[in-house]
Amino acid sequence: MEPLKQDLSVFNQLNLANEPIGVKFLYRKPEGIKRIGKPMAICEMLREAQSSDAPFYITAEDEDCFGAVTLGMKEMPPFAEAGELGYELDIFGEPRANGRLYNYLPKMQRGVINAVVLSPMNKLTFEPDLLILNATISQAEIVLRAMDYLSGGLRESKTTGVFGCSWLFTYPFQTGKINYTVTGLAFGMKAKKVFPEGQILFSIPYDWIPILIHNMNEMVFELPSYQESVEAFKERESRIIRKLTEEANATNAGK
Repeated sequence: MEPLKQDLSVFNQLNLANEPIGVKFLYRKPEGIKRIGKPMAICEMLREAQSSDAPFYITAEDEDCFGAVTLGMKEMPPFAEAGELGYELDIFGEPRANGRLYNYLPKMQRGVINAVVLSPMNKLTFEPDLLILNATISQAEIVLRAMDYLSGGLRESKTTGVFGCSWLFTYPFQTGKINYTVTGLAFGMKAKKVFPEGQILFSIPYDWIPILIHNMNEMVFELPSYQESVEAFKERESRIIRKLTEEANATNAGK
């Protein structure tokens, strides 16, 4: 693994309640890092990593849900792909509804990933493939604004009611797009009570990490408009609009 070269400290300014998690996908098992040694779902491993005092890695044998399937570490059971599991769990009205989502669910090629390293950001020593963080609405607004800061791009979130791990791990890594969702909406994480409801869970792929670092170091975290009263904001906004209108009229008059 490449050693960490980026300064991630700007993420500390968000004052997140839980430490962001760096994720690394590996073909070979890492050296010098302990294996988790107990089975759990990959979403639960995020929670485990937040309280861990050191990085750890997992293999297919350690993942006891369907995270290993989306990462190509295990085959999809035919009964699941047929939609039978979601139907039996009363999530879907018929197996066909559950089965349909497997047509567009992101999955890694079989055998490409054989180990996944998870590390709290304050213990991170390698360049992560993903940086995953859970935030309040106000903290998430800052992250989203950092995404827009120099590009003004479209904000887009993708997920499904089940297999939320696919959109949290595989989709951002494959597409290079930041993805986010609201905790409590994905069946598995809700049933396993991984995170409190109503948080924004971000998955940031490696190519976006330096962009966010740059933008967050330049931008204003707490906008004055959010800190002043509604009346003061409206007055200041009207003043700015009048100024810009007068400048535009003066420019047009000189043509």
